[in-house]
Amino acid sequence: MRETPLSNCEREFLLAIIGEGKRLDGRQPYDYRHVKISFGASHGCCQVEIGQTRVLAQVSCEVTPPKQRRLNEGILFVNVELSPMAYPSFEQGRQTEEGVELSRLMERCLKESRCVDMESLCIVAGEKVWSVRVDIHVLNHDGNMLDCASLAAISALAHFRRPDVTVKGGEVTIHTADERDPIPLSIHHMPLCVSFAFFHQGKYLLVDPCEREERVTDGKMVIGMNKHREICMLQVMGQMLLHRDQVARCSNIAVVKVIEMTELVQRALANDKAARQKGEKCGFAESTSKEKINTTESVAAEVDPPSVEMQSDSDSGSEHEMESEDPERSNGESPEIMGRGVGVVGKAAVATWKQEDITMKKELKAERGDHMTRTSSKSTAPSAAVSAATVRSGADGDLGDDSEEETTQVLNKDLEIQPRTQMKNSPV
Repeated sequence: MRETPLSNCEREFLLAIIGEGKRLDGRQPYDYRHVKISFGASHGCCQVEIGQTRVLAQVSCEVTPPKQRRLNEGILFVNVELSPMAYPSFEQGRQTEEGVELSRLMERCLKESRCVDMESLCIVAGEKVWSVRVDIHVLNHDGNMLDCASLAAISALAHFRRPDVTVKGGEVTIHTADERDPIPLSIHHMPLCVSFAFFHQGKYLLVDPCEREERVTDGKMVIGMNKHREICMLQVMGQMLLHRDQVARCSNIAVVKVIEMTELVQRALANDKAARQKGEKCGFAESTSKEKINTTESVAAEVDPPSVEMQSDSDSGSEHEMESEDPERSNGESPEIMGRGVGVVGKAAVATWKQEDITMKKELKAERGDHMTRTSSKSTAPSAAVSAATVRSGADGDLGDDSEEETTQVLNKDLEIQPRTQMKNSPV
């Protein structure tokens, strides 16, 4: 499925506000969107959200033979999955240009930077080593997938624990988590990616571009760096030329952003470790706020007539509106209005549709009874002879108490009904 193209008006508007130093979501040119890091119930599962972009990283390991060129080192494999759920242009089972580019950049950022101590993954030199696999799943694409994927991958690697191993002679014993505590990976540094978008041939620069800003960009530059100011990866994309002063300017901005995100990862890891030691529940469901009712828009609430009483004051002639006597409605929680397009699972209010349905049925029965009474009184009036016929809808004729009825009045003169005496005397 092809993506929906931008119209000329949208493209001109985006370029115009970028030239004025403004952005669609109100950020400054060098500001990131809100970053949230959450860990799953098992070690090595991490989900990162940058604005509406969401990426899930899962780390696993297995014992395999080493590579022939590196007999005393483990193996690190990075796999990136782009599903149509994340973006309409992504196809299942087919690598797109974005997927191939993302996979290569993640391998360069994690493997070539040597952030993980590969020699510590060796069990028996030349025979058995640990093969660590990082699966990156893009859940939602709203721009800047690379930064979100690198943050999720390095957080999952730091959170992962491998089983402990005992080697006696040529026998290798892998211990479970109940027998021995799992061992974390040895990570030397945390390389993180920072993406820059250029507009008007490099005249304007934005950090963390959203999906619409990426469509109108002239070029992008991605810098992979750690907090020690070491550049691990540099990639320039697009049809534009950059001056060396612009590269130096972007690297200085990247240093500040990498230090901030590294502190955020370390703080999230420390909080998760403290929560697990206290025995608290961990997982993505626990990181979701459930104390509020969340919605994306404000809806006008209608007043329920059966639960409101009107009391009139005979002396002053004024009316006073009484509060609802329904405790479920009076004690309900007010919804928190979220931004447009934000999907949050919250705590629902008490369901009252059953009581409303029963009350509505009773009111309909009462209205039908009053209508039938008025119809029968009209049929006995001396002004005209009226016969009432009830038309019912249904195949079997027995519709029950909840069926809708329609009463039709037909005059005798309209039916041209003649007495039997007149029919006998009338000529054939």
